[in-house]
Amino acid sequence: MILTTLRSGEIAKIVAIEGGQGLRQKLLLRGVSEGSIVRMVSSNRGPVVLEINGSTIAIGRGMAKRIIVQK
Repeated sequence: MILTTLRSGEIAKIVAIEGGQGLRQKLLLRGVSEGSIVRMVSSNRGPVVLEINGSTIAIGRGMAKRIIVQK
């Protein structure tokens, strides 16, 4: 399932990132990588807000739609 389909408060594991090296590098700098556990904070409007490794981050919807997760 795509990251943007998670509801607020749901927790999932990142299983794949569909994108090139540039996208992967940008996400890695924010602490987002395959195998990471994320909690959806907000995805209503604007950027997608996640909690990962004890930090809260915001990423654009385009990036979020390329992240495949498993509940």
